[in-house]
Amino acid sequence: MTTIYHNPRCRKSRETLAILEEQKEEFTIIKYLETPPSEKELTEMIKLLGISPLELVRKNETIWKESYKGKELSDNQLIEVMAKNPILIERPIVIKGKKAIIGRPPQKVIDIL
Repeated sequence: MTTIYHNPRCRKSRETLAILEEQKEEFTIIKYLETPPSEKELTEMIKLLGISPLELVRKNETIWKESYKGKELSDNQLIEVMAKNPILIERPIVIKGKKAIIGRPPQKVIDIL
């Protein structure tokens, strides 16, 4: 089963969702702003993506600039910040089995299908 962490207001997220539909892929949509991933889920997601927690942070968001930019945060602290402020999580994230990808650009999602 494929899962997409989706923000309907994001054009890239909508484009990635459209690719999943075009590929006739069965998937589950998680609107992560309404149902944020837990710290444990974020940790697993980061491991599947093969990136550092900082690479998953949307650094142009106001909350990041005002509250966290320039601070020395551990990986665990970054994960905690994203769990509490899901708007900071890069999007969309598509997970299929033991593979995950950030859909930027959206066509990258085809790599794990």
